Amino acid sequence: MNFEFATAGRIVFGDGTAMQLSQHTAALGSRAFVITGSNPARLCDLLDSIDEVAASRFAVGGEPSTDLLAVAAEQARADSCDMVIGIGGGSVIDMAKAVAALLTNSGAVMDYLEVVGLGKPLTNPSAACIAVPTTAGTGAEVTRNAVLYVPDKQVKVSMRSATMLPRLAIVDPELACSMSPAVTASTGLDALTQLIEPYVSHLANPLTDGICLEGLSCTARSLGKAYENDHDMQARRDMSLASLFGGLALANAKLGAVHGFAGPLGGMIGAPHGVICARLLPHVIGANINALLARDPENPAIARYDRVAQIMTGSNSARAKDAIDWVSRLCLDLQVPSLTEYGLKPELIPLAVEKAKHSSSMKGNPITLTDEELTQILAESL
Repeated sequence: MNFEFATAGRIVFGDGTAMQLSQHTAALGSRAFVITGSNPARLCDLLDSIDEVAASRFAVGGEPSTDLLAVAAEQARADSCDMVIGIGGGSVIDMAKAVAALLTNSGAVMDYLEVVGLGKPLTNPSAACIAVPTTAGTGAEVTRNAVLYVPDKQVKVSMRSATMLPRLAIVDPELACSMSPAVTASTGLDALTQLIEPYVSHLANPLTDGICLEGLSCTARSLGKAYENDHDMQARRDMSLASLFGGLALANAKLGAVHGFAGPLGGMIGAPHGVICARLLPHVIGANINALLARDPENPAIARYDRVAQIMTGSNSARAKDAIDWVSRLCLDLQVPSLTEYGLKPELIPLAVEKAKHSSSMKGNPITLTDEELTQILAESL
């Protein structure tokens, strides 16, 4: 068996580790472009601690777009920054990775975008990037891509390169305590999806398997607790680990049909990424199981789905259908809105299917799904 494993240059995990950020910057650069979410005031102590190295700050409200990236990269160049620090959710960290890449590579954003852009490789290594997540879901601090919204195409796609992996990831569960229950739910369900899809992917390997199984255990016992009590620190630690492990897994074993749909749908209806993943997950599991049993009954992914169900339910006799039921109930318990509430209508399904077929995430699915199967997934998710 041959496989590779790549991640951030260094990972620091633990309560209070974010306040060590200033101790790490000197080795990576002298002028930092600091990217935060739309409410940096809640990070004032942390931002004050790196004030000496911060050449400029940039706030990202909502999903990062190609237009916003162009503005941020130009500001970082104008301020002669040699390092990028992203402190926030997945959108902030993706923006930080993309800015770091453009600091050292000339050309327009679209030159490097996959699917709708030219897909050119980055010829130079990215500038140093430090990622400090404040949510527990995307695992963006250890992935090699940045998801960007392309307004004129109404789709989310990635810039992708091994050189985009952050030099340093600092994962501090205490930062996640400020998440609302709704954000805890959507980000946590994203983490769950990013643990299941790499585990059943045809590109899974022994290293990602162990990471996924441990992350699934963390999620099963703690997502509900974190949702109910924002200061349950053990639950926050578990979910921060689950998010980190999901990022490690997807960066090395790819994803699947849930994320194949998530990019196009995110651009089409504007629903939060985690909500899309949560609402699609049970239907994708069902479609994959049916397709595998019909066309590839010896595929190991079938037994892997059973193992997911056993971890989720705590029952050794559980099978894949039990995982479908468990996820569906969890969405109800966490009050996840339906995709219909965000504007997904039957007439949009053909376009979403066509876009999803070309998504890079589809390449990790354990079996190639037909147009009819993809259509049924979306119809069932309404």
